[in-house]
Amino acid sequence: MKETYDIAVGIPSYREADTIGYVTEVAGKGLKKYFPDLRGIIVNCDNNSPDGTREAFLSADVPDTIDRDYISTPAGIKGKGNNFFNLFNFCQEKQVRMTVVVDADLRSITPEWIRYLGSPVSKGYDFVTPLYSRHQFDGTITNHLCYPLGYSLTGLDVRQPIGGDFAFSADLCAHWLRQEWNEMTRQYGIDIFMSLNAQFNDFRVCEAGLGTKIHKASSPKLGQMFEEVVYTLFSLLIENRSKWLSAWSKKGTEAPCHPSKSASVHAFGLEKMAEPQELKIDIAKLKQDCRKEYDDYKELVEQYLSPYAFNQISDMVAMDYYEVDIMLWSQIVYGLLYTFDGASEEVKHDIINVLKPIYFARSITFDYKTSHYSVPYAEKEVKSQAMAFLSQKPYLLGLYMGNGKYRL
Repeated sequence: MKETYDIAVGIPSYREADTIGYVTEVAGKGLKKYFPDLRGIIVNCDNNSPDGTREAFLSADVPDTIDRDYISTPAGIKGKGNNFFNLFNFCQEKQVRMTVVVDADLRSITPEWIRYLGSPVSKGYDFVTPLYSRHQFDGTITNHLCYPLGYSLTGLDVRQPIGGDFAFSADLCAHWLRQEWNEMTRQYGIDIFMSLNAQFNDFRVCEAGLGTKIHKASSPKLGQMFEEVVYTLFSLLIENRSKWLSAWSKKGTEAPCHPSKSASVHAFGLEKMAEPQELKIDIAKLKQDCRKEYDDYKELVEQYLSPYAFNQISDMVAMDYYEVDIMLWSQIVYGLLYTFDGASEEVKHDIINVLKPIYFARSITFDYKTSHYSVPYAEKEVKSQAMAFLSQKPYLLGLYMGNGKYRL
């Protein structure tokens, strides 16, 4: 008889020997306490970590009723997306009905996280995304790109589309495996790949309040993660262009239909969040990084932005004073998204490089403004940015309705 499971907890990892044991033990407690009648398994999907991650996972104290399995990519093959590809195939092979995924570096996970994430799937939801209490300096790619673009173009208000901790149904798992997986998806692009595929294809999406997320947080940065997330984000938005373009027109007319807000999704779990993990940022370092990226790609920035936008950014760098307001930011991002549509691979990578210094400048602007804000007020500023992207949708629509490649 084929071995099957009702519920699985997946833990993707690379070099997480110091924390994965704790995460595994807490996940085991959550399965035993909140899903005692279901056959459960904890699966570590690893990148052949050389630091003892496998041993830490297998030696963690897990209830006897909970199985566990270790799966690894071959030596030399890394990537978060490759870990998820292994997890999805495992879940399909074992006919897992619902799967919870948690980060391997968590320090704030509790057994209740397994319940908050898993229970909605048992109620018929396909994708459960997290709601955290997070410092405004944490999750900058989410705050400034993934959340506002998703809010404005998918029609759903999903606050953490690349949060790292979530749950999904067997149907959605099968859908992900049927999609085309490029190299970006197999790396850091996987989270936004999952979220946008769920939102654009009418799967039931909800959120789960988890409270404070304490982990190995990162301040604004570039490199591999930024490139892979943004490339995947832009690619999937373009792939689903017909859905968000048609949503702007009233049925049977060419008149724009401009919604005032995106639809909320149902929320489970905690309603009140504790204070987030405290973070500090080095503004001087961010400015230095911004100037370096601008110097490296100045010619491309001038090529792909309008003279007005280029002069604005150029003057900021020259004065070392950054004020990329929400409207300038949203229109630059939309203009680059439009240029990305149908472009060659070389041009697509150029566009991402153009976005790098402007992303830093926007992050610096936001960090200055919210540095003394409480968490609720900082969240209002993040939401205002998302609403600004929504308000600027006619600008993007105008690019597509025009006869040429217009930019800000």
